[in-house]
Amino acid sequence: MLCDHYYALDFDGVICDSAIETGISGWKAAVSLWPDLPAQMPEHILSMFRQVRPAMETGYEAILICRALYNGTPVEQLLEFFADTMQQMLSESDCDITQLKTVFAAIRDHWISDDFDGWLANNPLYPGIKELLLSIPQQQLFIVTTKQERFVSAILSANGITLDDRHIFGLEKQLRKPLILQQLQAFCQPKPLIFVEDRVNTLYEVIEDGTLNTVQLGLAVWGYNTPKDRQMAQQHCRVRILAKPEDIILS
Repeated sequence: MLCDHYYALDFDGVICDSAIETGISGWKAAVSLWPDLPAQMPEHILSMFRQVRPAMETGYEAILICRALYNGTPVEQLLEFFADTMQQMLSESDCDITQLKTVFAAIRDHWISDDFDGWLANNPLYPGIKELLLSIPQQQLFIVTTKQERFVSAILSANGITLDDRHIFGLEKQLRKPLILQQLQAFCQPKPLIFVEDRVNTLYEVIEDGTLNTVQLGLAVWGYNTPKDRQMAQQHCRVRILAKPEDIILS
């Protein structure tokens, strides 16, 4: 039953399908760095970006992904050798990570201030998620994400979902997710805590943390993961494969 559990949910890839907005923001940032790119993001590049999105960990990487795809780097290569390809693209960009983060943030902020409705339209909630979030008592729901908290709050609020700022653990906290879950686990006791992610590597970080053995884990297959990721998740008995948002609620 709902009242018997606390829920910690990732945001991008679990609650919000931000791949289109991230891809477009990455492309706009790339255009500002490389004027040889067309101003409008080609549809086939956006489609390929969505396929690569499971490998992306941080927003600024969207810039490098867009440049790599435009250069003709195959999706399969990016998925298989993501870190190496990102390092190569970074070296060729004549920028450092701080510069890329600054450019990416500025592009996104400009989009929000200039066309908030358009930005919001490209950050839709997954089907069924709004109903799920509204069904969970606010005091039992937490967001654990690497996204900036102001973006999380804006998207939730625009969808009629109000959540206390103290229940949103975002980029500003500068904490790895297992450390956040340690805090939440202590707060939730003796009731169980359910953590839902779309990234298998993050779930395995939790599994490897011996202090989090009682946290129940779920993989959101509607998010940013690949068939290979899902096979990996199925190999561990602690990970529950969630086919749709309603599956998050454990009886």
